[in-house]
Amino acid sequence: MPSRATTILIALWVLMAGPAMGSDATFDIEAHRGGRALLPENSLPAFANALSMGVDTLELDVGVTADGEVIVSHERGLNPDLSRRPDGTYITPPGTPFVKLRLDEVRTYDVGQIRPDSAYAKQFPSQRAVPGTRIPTLRELFALVRKSGNTKVRFNIETKIDPNRPDETLGPQDFVAKLLGVIESEGFSERVMIQSFDWRTLLVVQQQAPNIPTAYLTIQRGSSQTVARDRATNWTADFNPSDHGGSLPRTIKAAGGAIWSPHFGDVTAALISEAHELGLRVVVWTVNKREDMTRMIELGVDGIISDSPDLLRQVAGARGIALPAGTPVEP
Repeated sequence: MPSRATTILIALWVLMAGPAMGSDATFDIEAHRGGRALLPENSLPAFANALSMGVDTLELDVGVTADGEVIVSHERGLNPDLSRRPDGTYITPPGTPFVKLRLDEVRTYDVGQIRPDSAYAKQFPSQRAVPGTRIPTLRELFALVRKSGNTKVRFNIETKIDPNRPDETLGPQDFVAKLLGVIESEGFSERVMIQSFDWRTLLVVQQQAPNIPTAYLTIQRGSSQTVARDRATNWTADFNPSDHGGSLPRTIKAAGGAIWSPHFGDVTAALISEAHELGLRVVVWTVNKREDMTRMIELGVDGIISDSPDLLRQVAGARGIALPAGTPVEP
């Protein structure tokens, strides 16, 4: 029989091991845009691949067309690095905003192959092209998940709306109304979280659908910075971190968020602990290198959004994290 000192040491070791012991059964493996390092982003082939390998959450982005259809796309309009006309030529920048295009017009563009000479192509050289891929609707994604038989996978849906470019999308109220209409009519309210850099949309979600968790996206670096510790920005819906001790977790808690979703380079162990003390989950984006995935897990994040969900599964599994089962399906 082990001594009392040995028992205490074992207990402490188990507590410190955390994810390495497989104790974090709720860790969230998210396929960013369906896993764009592998297949065309935000496409049914990519989502089918993610479902087949097994992920906890399909991460995706949505926009709304001129005729009110909710479509799956990271950009607010046609992406010149992805969108090809029927004659095979890529469109010229800038791409037309979806709010100015009907769904049948959007369907005419092939988004199954990255423009070969683009910086985007260099970023994902191993992505397998799927010519003939079209921008899907959110309803089509839900139908694919039903077809797979997967009753557990969740959806992390980002509203692609920019407060600095109001002419390129519907306003927050109308955008959210369209999105919630699809989610509710399709019966997926219990499996969805909604994320955004534009916190205005999250406040609308919290008002209109308080049962749906909201994830507050942030980045604090470079020209992409959306939040500042000493003032409100156009992205933060008048919430000023300086009113909350300069703390982003406390600001997000005050705004009503359930999840803080920062760029992974912006987090520290102390910030993660602070968020957890406030009852917030921390899901970082976008983590694609093995060493960064390992470091984030060791810091104690609750989930990782990755372009390479296959690699994330390997890293998480090696740390003793339970992996979701795959549900093979064809798009």
